[in-house]
Amino acid sequence: MAKLFFNYSTMNAGKSTVLLQASHNYREHGMNTYLLTAQIDGRAGTGRIASRIGIGSEADTFNDTVDLHSMVSTRLRQGDLACIFVDEAQFLTPDQVWQLARVVDDLNIPVLCYGLRVDFRGELFPGSASLLALADEMREVRTICRCGRKATMVIRQDDQGNAIIEGDQVQIGGNETYVSLCRRHWREAVGDRAT
Repeated sequence: MAKLFFNYSTMNAGKSTVLLQASHNYREHGMNTYLLTAQIDGRAGTGRIASRIGIGSEADTFNDTVDLHSMVSTRLRQGDLACIFVDEAQFLTPDQVWQLARVVDDLNIPVLCYGLRVDFRGELFPGSASLLALADEMREVRTICRCGRKATMVIRQDDQGNAIIEGDQVQIGGNETYVSLCRRHWREAVGDRAT
């Protein structure tokens, strides 16, 4: 029975690496996978999922106007799919998460989504909130804070390394922009110190 999975974490936890490895495992056994990534994030190039450790793969892209159920149905005309992988799933709209749920329920294809849970303000992304509500299974991809504790939060920083506490929810960036921290160090960075 197919399921909708949400694999979530903070920045730099290796989500794309895990996605690419899982897709490789399917393909190694002769099964077709379908990779999707957010059009808005072109750091690795348009239509490409890449990991910081140097592995990558071509992918189709989505934006907030794409009907993912229709996209998958069109792709199915080219042949069977064993699994669908979605990178940067935080950029999905709530409607697109429902479309992916329909892919699982109606087309019986597993969908594995990988993305951030919260933004630099500690707030859920709309796509992540919908995945937390609808996913059949959720898995945390763990990374660590500079203190060695599990990182669950992320700060956005300026050129001097100071935490930015206001701004648009979406700003594409990598290690130069974002730092993953435990909640305690995130609170310190944004000026919410424990008494």
